[in-house]
Amino acid sequence: MGDLLLVRHGETEWSVSGRHTGSTDIPLTENGREQARRLAPLIASHHVGAAFVSPMRRARETARLAGLDGARVDADLSEWDYGGYEGVTTVEIHRTRPDWFLFTDGVEPGPPEHPGESPEEVGARAERMLAKVDAALADTEGSVVVVSHGHFLRVLAARRLGLPASGGALFQLATGTVSRLSTEHRRHVVASWNVRPSS
Repeated sequence: MGDLLLVRHGETEWSVSGRHTGSTDIPLTENGREQARRLAPLIASHHVGAAFVSPMRRARETARLAGLDGARVDADLSEWDYGGYEGVTTVEIHRTRPDWFLFTDGVEPGPPEHPGESPEEVGARAERMLAKVDAALADTEGSVVVVSHGHFLRVLAARRLGLPASGGALFQLATGTVSRLSTEHRRHVVASWNVRPSS
């Protein structure tokens, strides 16, 4: 069975400023586009049997620039729905909730179209995505690539490793990186994490 490659999209203006970017569909910066282009040889070094991508523009642009033109769009790869914290930084949230922590506390409710998600809800979505990944892995000899977002991918990794959704807090993930989840003795393991191509 192949590996699961996790690709976090390239840099955006909001990732630089630390604003929570869930449903806001903003593009990559020029640096983010360059990050995505530089991922292409790293991804090409793996035999890719299937690829999935979040519907958000920053993820789709990353996939295209990284050479994953045929990636299937899947809404389950969308970023955490931040609800009332969309566009707000952690520093700003801590002014009124100094002990707030996304991976355990979730978010404030937002408007009906983006009400926000709890850690458990994001974990359930990650489980749905992992079922699709496993089906794709069973159907190909290659690896599966998913192109998505920082907080969601951290939860996805946690669930893959048998940790609760809150375990995503343990996996720092930078923009424009590739991480590889593999198996050892039939158990899921981290084979590499937060890898950027060498200059």
